[in-house]
Parts: sequence; C-alpha cells; structure tokens
Amino acid sequence: MEISWQLVAPILILQLILVVTALIHCIRQEETNGPKWLWIILILVLNLFGPILYFLIGRKKD
Repeated sequence: MEISWQLVAPILILQLILVVTALIHCIRQEETNGPKWLWIILILVLNLFGPILYFLIGRKKD
C-alpha cells in the first residue's frame, strides 16, 4: 500500500502550524490554567489533541 503524500502533506503542515502556534501562545502567556510546563509537554506529546486542549482549557481568559 502506497501513501498518497498529496493528501497527507497538508494535514501534517496544519498540525505543525497548530503545535507551533500553541507553543508560542503558551510561552508568551503570563498565566495558564495549570502549570505552564505541563501544558508545553502536553502540546508536544499529544500532537493533535495537546494544542486543541490547550486552546480550549489551558489558556486563561482575560
């Protein structure tokens, strides 16, 4: 079975953008819901779900 990179590449690029955006936002944020170091680990380890969880639960609302 051959992987169609034309279908997979956009998904990987979007995932990378999401992870980088979440990391930058988390690092620049003064306070988060929970320890910042834990959110950074979750963002990196749970590739797709970590950044989504951070934006839904982790970031503090102004």
